Amino acid sequence: MSAAIAQQRAVVVVPVLDMFSKPSADVDVVSQARYAMTVRVERIEGDWARIRTPHDGYPGWVRRGALRLLAEGERYAETGRAAFVDSLRAHLYPEPSVTRRAPLLTVPYESLLEVVEEPEKDNRRWIRVRLPDGKEAWIQRGDVVFEPQPLPLGALIELSRRFLGLPYTWGGTTSFGFDCSGFTQMLVRRGGVLMPRDAQPQADWDGMLRITREELEPGDLLFFGPDEKKINHTGFYLGAGEFIHSTTNTKPVLQISRLEDEPWTRLLVACRRWRMR
Repeated sequence: MSAAIAQQRAVVVVPVLDMFSKPSADVDVVSQARYAMTVRVERIEGDWARIRTPHDGYPGWVRRGALRLLAEGERYAETGRAAFVDSLRAHLYPEPSVTRRAPLLTVPYESLLEVVEEPEKDNRRWIRVRLPDGKEAWIQRGDVVFEPQPLPLGALIELSRRFLGLPYTWGGTTSFGFDCSGFTQMLVRRGGVLMPRDAQPQADWDGMLRITREELEPGDLLFFGPDEKKINHTGFYLGAGEFIHSTTNTKPVLQISRLEDEPWTRLLVACRRWRMR
């Protein structure tokens, strides 16, 4: 069965949802959608749906069972009180206890959950939330923040270091594992700016200010490759010659490298500033 869907919206009901280049799990992953994200569904083919993620409009095929189609006018965590997951990973529990029952599931950083109850007396450390599938669960208050604001540069640099050691994941966009451009896109987004998903479009984006290597300041983005038209890697400059990035070089984890070291000093082909400072 194949059917085009006119502006249908759906919400992701699994912690991390791989997006494939074709409606098959035997092809490459192009990106990911995270838990509770509302996406646009463009087409359904059997057990697969072609979606686009919000803000960057990135396309890909996902398993249809990982989505809950929203009725016309229905919203999830777009109005009212919502909890933003600020821990790298957060457990959701069936009751307000970490000992009585196992977690229902674990969700990544940036997941946005609808708040049902914030106890003021008993269980004050807990928040009751409604999940995208309509069920309810409890999350610890220490795992979330409310109404997150764009982070200033110093806070962004501090945030970036929290992800050190996460596994490099091709197509990854979450704290379960990033690829290079998924990581820089997340950091820039937390700085209040929405930019393209992949490294080459990021470098080409008209929201970037072109700068030289000598002009680099903390928070700038670095782009690597054979030349400026064949960019295949990116990182976030920390200052003092260091940058943080998700890479498979030497060890496949999110790590800090020095710009003067090989192969980075040889492969650096572009530097960009994504906001005026």
